[in-house]
Amino acid sequence: MTADQPLRLVIADDQASVREGLVLLLGGLPGIEVVGAAADGEQALELVAEHKPDAILLDLHMPVLDGIGATRRLVAEHPGVAIVVLTTYVDDTSVLEALRAGARSYLTKDADRTDIARALQAAVGGLTVFDPRVQATLLAAASPPAASPAPGARQPEPPDGLTQREAEILGLIAQGLTNGEIAERLFLSNHTVKTHINRIFAKTGSRDRVAAIGYAQRHNIG
Repeated sequence: MTADQPLRLVIADDQASVREGLVLLLGGLPGIEVVGAAADGEQALELVAEHKPDAILLDLHMPVLDGIGATRRLVAEHPGVAIVVLTTYVDDTSVLEALRAGARSYLTKDADRTDIARALQAAVGGLTVFDPRVQATLLAAASPPAASPAPGARQPEPPDGLTQREAEILGLIAQGLTNGEIAERLFLSNHTVKTHINRIFAKTGSRDRVAAIGYAQRHNIG
């Protein structure tokens, strides 16, 4: 790909609505040409062999051949193709397996088309891009487990007036959990979780989740 040529892209996702939506969203951007769309990893490999794209946008959980298996084969058979994972899964096993298999970037499906396009261009240029939830997951996976407090030991008071519950929720945000996942983990309603998060943002001076994750890391929360 040269500066005056569009980035040629294959999209692979087993959900037709997601796949077709990505084709429309990304194919309408200047500088990107979608040359094929696949419903599973085997189809993706066939399209890559046929069209020789610059990059592939790949879901992890697909039938026939999943994203991890497809990534390994793409690296072996088409090493010049930049692999960007776009998925709903941000658990450390999925992230680490994808990166070890050879994925260059890892985004979640709540990324907007500008973020996806930027990640694709960066991956083709040899750079790596993660969204904040994935960064938090990688940091959590790389950090040594915290020592368990001794029986009967009192928990230290959280900083800046945070309650123990707010600190707990902030720690889960730092691990990359969504509001819904936090609600399920703590047996709370989504509304209650949102109320806690608004208070956390106010007490920590955080404008968004990225800032809150940074605060949690600085204060060893989570």
